[in-house]
Amino acid sequence: MFAKVAFAAIALWWIATASSAEVLEKDADHFVLRYSVGLETTPDDVYGAVGQIGRWWNPAHTYSGDAARLSLPLQVGACFCEALEDGATFEHGRMVEADPGTGVLLDAPLGPLKGRATRADWSIGWSRANAGWELVMTYVVRGPGLGALAEPVDAVMNDQFGRLAHFIEYGPAEPENDPTR
Repeated sequence: MFAKVAFAAIALWWIATASSAEVLEKDADHFVLRYSVGLETTPDDVYGAVGQIGRWWNPAHTYSGDAARLSLPLQVGACFCEALEDGATFEHGRMVEADPGTGVLLDAPLGPLKGRATRADWSIGWSRANAGWELVMTYVVRGPGLGALAEPVDAVMNDQFGRLAHFIEYGPAEPENDPTR
């Protein structure tokens, strides 16, 4: 058991230290976030992992508290949705592009951006890099006064990116190792 915990901790540390995360742009009414990491995997693995959002998304950033209630079908027009306990469905975003070879693009004004963003483009893409692939996630948000949310949104999206990269390389985190549970 200790070996599994130690391996998971080392894997998360490696992903965190080998990745790049930054607020590329920010002013009063917009911000651009970018995250990247090199992975030893295939585009098929990355694409498939993105669609399994309920297995890597931090449940602390859901309305239900249960990431397994999230769905993200990998097809244009599909809803990034959350099935709530009362039977209602909440739409977090909509798939704009889905290409197994290069990535996905969603119109996704997440959390406090819902109803306030005039643009919220969330992309997850990959390209050949050295001996593996580079995973890149960007989030471009525009809307009156939303630049002030760049840092808190960056913290959430950086966490989601790290969880996605970990899921792609190592599978889901063990529940006892997941600090959100």
